[in-house]
Amino acid sequence: MPRGVIPRQPAPTGRQDRVARTSLRPAQGRLSPGKAAPKHPRRGKDSRIRGEAPAVAPQGRKKTYNPLSPERISEILKRLDQFYPDVTCALTHSSAWELLVATILSAQSTDVNVNRVTPELFRKYPTVEAFAALTPEQLQPDVRSTGFFRNKSKSVVGAAKKIVADFAGQVPDDMEKLLTLPGVARKTANVVLGTWFTKAEGVVVDTHVHRISRRLELTANDDPQTIEQDLMRIIPREKWILFAHQIIWHGRRLCLARKPKCVDCPLEDLCHAADKTWSTVEMHKNAKA
Repeated sequence: MPRGVIPRQPAPTGRQDRVARTSLRPAQGRLSPGKAAPKHPRRGKDSRIRGEAPAVAPQGRKKTYNPLSPERISEILKRLDQFYPDVTCALTHSSAWELLVATILSAQSTDVNVNRVTPELFRKYPTVEAFAALTPEQLQPDVRSTGFFRNKSKSVVGAAKKIVADFAGQVPDDMEKLLTLPGVARKTANVVLGTWFTKAEGVVVDTHVHRISRRLELTANDDPQTIEQDLMRIIPREKWILFAHQIIWHGRRLCLARKPKCVDCPLEDLCHAADKTWSTVEMHKNAKA
């Protein structure tokens, strides 16, 4: 035997090692060790052969993710019930009229700010007739701190005048009639109907419901009325009122617009939002506020 040449030794398993063949082709698309090659590899849109198992396999196939599946919706509602069992509207009020005024004033403002304004406002003008006797200019100083005070004053006074003239001074408990009042759209009407009259005619879609419904992939739309229709299709009617309150409270406490507190969120493992700050599940790029 020539000097310096060492014979190959048997492998510990008792089988001789085979010399590995090195491919000069790029490693892209190469199967990982132990993964069987598919008999009929699929081609992607770019016509390159993918080295993955067929999507439709007779056994062990991956379950398709459906954000609107009844099971997922039921689990979301179950967890909301556990964490927010008895929540209701945060606006301070003692009548349908006061709730209507507070809701109009809450647009582009916070409930905390509105609740600072309304006690003195309702002490100064205790009835709907008292508001109806005002001009918008007279009301403006009282609601200035809520923002957009000129439009809000016009809406409140206009609504008061119509309620006195057309509804005998009583806030109507009907969606179509409420929508005839100045400054009242479906969100405001749903707040009054659901909170005061306990009538589930729709789902309140405010900024929190808008944001969280998109993050949870309950809707892909951006228009509030379309979002409401989407939610009405997947949320049981008996849950419409409470669901909106729960989502609003969730949006204030945890699912904030900026830097949501995902680590503390009871819905974290059900949420695939792209703008999560912490996640244990895959994040979907289109699931965002």
